[in-house]
Amino acid sequence: MVAIKSSRGTAFLPRSRSSPTSRLRFHHKRGLVAYVTCGDPDLSTTREIILAAIAAGADVIELGVPFSDPVADGPVIQRASERALKNGTSLEDVLQVAREIRQSSDAGLVIFSYLNPILRMGLERFCEAAAVSGADGVLLIDMTVEEAGEYRRCMEAHHLAPIFLAAPTSTDQRLKKIAQACGGFVYAVSRTGVTGTQNELQGDARDLVRRIRKHTSLPIAVGFGISNAQQFAQAGEFADAAVVGSAIVQTIEQNPGRAAQAVAELVHSLRAGNGRSMSAH
Repeated sequence: MVAIKSSRGTAFLPRSRSSPTSRLRFHHKRGLVAYVTCGDPDLSTTREIILAAIAAGADVIELGVPFSDPVADGPVIQRASERALKNGTSLEDVLQVAREIRQSSDAGLVIFSYLNPILRMGLERFCEAAAVSGADGVLLIDMTVEEAGEYRRCMEAHHLAPIFLAAPTSTDQRLKKIAQACGGFVYAVSRTGVTGTQNELQGDARDLVRRIRKHTSLPIAVGFGISNAQQFAQAGEFADAAVVGSAIVQTIEQNPGRAAQAVAELVHSLRAGNGRSMSAH
């Protein structure tokens, strides 16, 4: 057990090897991974949004670390990162959010970041801090599986699940490497390009999931562009979960003062099957 102290008191978290894996297994028939840029519009609201999303049915939360050069993200998440950085949000702040969420929720928590903030903190120090925070896994969007040897060893030492992106353009040989390197679940990118909402799921997504399943029994989550109930249901036909990011971040941007409630409504609509599409920017 690990004691975590905060202003709310002390919580005790299990540090067993199986805990991250079990929390990253999706308990709903169609799992939902919700991405939030921490610090947008502020850290206090971020905590409210996350708890509201979990209460509304999100299985796993991706805690986005704001970064100054988010080249893999579309304009919606880029703007969120800019707002969060203006607020001074740091990697340490994101880990603190994880600690506070873990005290009141058993949902899966994934630190979602570019590699640079991790290297600035130091890989060993980061992995230790992430484990103590109650995080279950880490997704570094620009970390390739070929260069991840030291990273994977450090993650394993701290019982954290490394999650990698698998793209439609990947060869079968590379998909096998990615699938074997992942813990928790595999993140299947539904299309090439940057993050952002899209009008319909590409056929490549279904084929990609089929190809990944040849190499792993882990759950597979489809992301990049899922923004409405129809797409969420479509993804659930062939994948274990769907990742919703830009639609949530856009909802936060468009609902100042009631962001948590608006995100909860969006999550409810996705699960209820009556969500409307969010327009892309």
